Amino acid sequence: MDYLKAFITGGLICVVGQILIDKTKLTPARILVAFVVAGVFLQLIGVYQYLVDFGGAGATVPLTGFGYTLCKGVEKAVAESGWLGVITGGLRAAAGGVSAAIIFGFLTALIFKSKPKK
Repeated sequence: MDYLKAFITGGLICVVGQILIDKTKLTPARILVAFVVAGVFLQLIGVYQYLVDFGGAGATVPLTGFGYTLCKGVEKAVAESGWLGVITGGLRAAAGGVSAAIIFGFLTALIFKSKPKK
């Protein structure tokens, strides 16, 4: 049942993205930024945690989940070290995911040979 909930949650987030692509003139980059900001905002008002509790990875893997992670990190760091946590919290919370993306991207570039577009 957890897999189904994750699939539905992630799928609905993707449907919102597809609707934004099809029905607006927003560029993909602006939609991605909007998703991160939406994740931060929804966590800030306390709504996104319910989505994470329901959908698990379906809510934490998309870009809205990255915004959620940043917000959770800032909340924790502010509680621990005051206003300095506004700067350090998001970086500390997202460091593992960003590091993994860089490392796996580098390893992929070493394994596969890129080809120019024709």
